[in-house]
Amino acid sequence: MKEMTELEPRIVWQYFNEICKIPHPSGKEEQIINYIVNFGKSLGLETITDEVGNILIRKAATPGLEHLTPVVLQSHMDMVCEKNNGTVHDFSKDPIKSVVEGDWLKANDTTLGADDGIGVAAQLAILADDKIQHGPIECLFTVEEETGLTGALNLKAGIIKARRLINLDSEEDAVYCIGCAGGIGTIATFNYKKVSAKGNLFFFEVKVKGLLGGHSGEDIEKERGNSIKILNRFLWTLNQKTPVYLQSIDGGNLHNAIPREASAIAAVEFPQKEQVRVLLNLFISEIEKELPSEKDFCMELQSCDKAETIIDKETTDKLLNALYACPHGVIGMSRDIPGLVETSTNLASIKMKADDNTIIVGTSQRSSVESKKHDIKNQVGSVFALAGADVKYGDGYPGWKPNMNSKVKELVDQSYRKLFKGSPRFEAIHAGLECGLILEKYPDMDMISVGPTIIGNHAPGEKIQISTVQKFWDLLLDVLVAEK
Repeated sequence: MKEMTELEPRIVWQYFNEICKIPHPSGKEEQIINYIVNFGKSLGLETITDEVGNILIRKAATPGLEHLTPVVLQSHMDMVCEKNNGTVHDFSKDPIKSVVEGDWLKANDTTLGADDGIGVAAQLAILADDKIQHGPIECLFTVEEETGLTGALNLKAGIIKARRLINLDSEEDAVYCIGCAGGIGTIATFNYKKVSAKGNLFFFEVKVKGLLGGHSGEDIEKERGNSIKILNRFLWTLNQKTPVYLQSIDGGNLHNAIPREASAIAAVEFPQKEQVRVLLNLFISEIEKELPSEKDFCMELQSCDKAETIIDKETTDKLLNALYACPHGVIGMSRDIPGLVETSTNLASIKMKADDNTIIVGTSQRSSVESKKHDIKNQVGSVFALAGADVKYGDGYPGWKPNMNSKVKELVDQSYRKLFKGSPRFEAIHAGLECGLILEKYPDMDMISVGPTIIGNHAPGEKIQISTVQKFWDLLLDVLVAEK
């Protein structure tokens, strides 16, 4: 079996292997920042860092190519850190373990970080190899793309000199991005009271596991199961038949990932014990019919020791009703671009904070129409406000309107046709990219996003297609001298 460092193009995979050894979770990118800063300085290249941790490295043109249009290559340094339940892995210190399977490099029980580690690796390879021909180059590495686009949001106007940008964060070979949706987050906080668990109660834990999950922008139209919605639907249905007393609830982690797992500890009056088990069996059968592609879906139920305290019944009922009413999934399709999701919302996470008696529900909304983004945000917020929750909205980020007359789009098209004797596709996507925020700071920036094929990003088992990395590399090098 091949090792990663034996794959082609070898220089790119060697740097990706180095990146996999360096912890770089969103918000904790200090180690990867230090690595890249030292890398740039060791090559004698101008290396700039800003207040939030973004890095810009400049490299002069290959002698004789100074006349070429300057280009900035851009990727983000952070990765989504997801693992399966039971997997022992500390993203803050453990290297990512990967394996080559045929034409794919994958992580088994964690995310791989090819999103966007492969883009970072390509930038480092170009900076390091003086045999590669190019015009004036800037390499921009941003922080916290996955958890709020913090790096791009705080990027200063004027730091970038080039006005042609190639973002290296697309995830489908021969399909290149020229536009993306904008997004915003809606957070609902429930304040609850701890009350004594009185009476003869049967306590049980119910878990939802094995769902596919995925990216809340790229995969939302696939109608994959949402673990929080499924768990809540069961508890809500049970609550209609007999009072449910909630002790704890947890599900999901990231605003931009469809939640795969969720669990709750609840109780019913002891005589209703068998009703819980009978209802769950019927419920599982229903969900399996609704989600035939979710082959690993399962729900588990086991009895628990009696808890001393539970969430007050009023808050439990309001929470279950609000979660049931909260929309999730595609809200509308684009009227301009066939097949493109225009507006969606993701019920992403639910977390309890025992220290201050709060339950926090995280959601995120996306739309390529700014007014529709705020409309669905307000709809979600209204559901939780009616339930008595405190609702707050994030700052959000803008979309990126496609420029069909883009020069860099034309160059990518020409290079692809020349190299691969085929026609690439240029599309807008429903996912968010940093390009919209960069465009706000640099309105005259000409942009495109390219990349190899990555499947299952934001979920354990994420994998990257090896052969498309070679194509991505060949295309990138050709575009850098396309005006030669």
